[in-house]
Amino acid sequence: MSCQQSSTAVVVYDESKLSPLVKTSRTFNFVKTELVIKQDWGNLGVAAVVWDAAIVLCQFIEKYKDEFKNKEVIELGAGSGIVGIVAALIGANVVITDREQVYPYLKRVVKENLKDKENVKYSVKILDWTRDLHKFSQKYDIILGADVIYVEEVFDALLETLQHLSHDETKIYLSCKIRYDRDTRFLDMVQKHFTLQEVLHDKEKDIKIFLCKKIKY
Repeated sequence: MSCQQSSTAVVVYDESKLSPLVKTSRTFNFVKTELVIKQDWGNLGVAAVVWDAAIVLCQFIEKYKDEFKNKEVIELGAGSGIVGIVAALIGANVVITDREQVYPYLKRVVKENLKDKENVKYSVKILDWTRDLHKFSQKYDIILGADVIYVEEVFDALLETLQHLSHDETKIYLSCKIRYDRDTRFLDMVQKHFTLQEVLHDKEKDIKIFLCKKIKY
């Protein structure tokens, strides 16, 4: 009679070796402030993590802070909200938006990072580009979007949103990685109504920031 003994390997959990996207939280330093951004890839997927496009846009806002200070700003498809948080810390009056499914997570992360900060002006609101535009009558000085060029089915709604929320002098900053042909197609759509200028290319992360302004006829 023989006896076989099996063993099970014990794997020690080490979050430092995980992809940044699936970590439970990430820490950043912007505007002399430590920001702890909790992530929720398991429940909300791409909507609840910090993408490189957001990091590069935060760096851009911090570098050109005078461009954003005291301006009326709205962030679209905010996800983790880090871009809107940085804009608020700079001194902008910021409306941070995303879809209803993301709203509870977004509101929680923003509040956790701004609750003890003095003189920050911000609000967190639900904005689904396909149905909520009638709730937004204000025109904004600056519109921010990090990796919002993503789902082709809502490209028309996104373009309509950019038009609806902007006045003649509004500056729209779109930070993105050009991954697919559809991304370029959206930029082509944008140029029917807005000028389009590449103002930054982070070659290490392969992220570009485009500045859009309404075409004046």
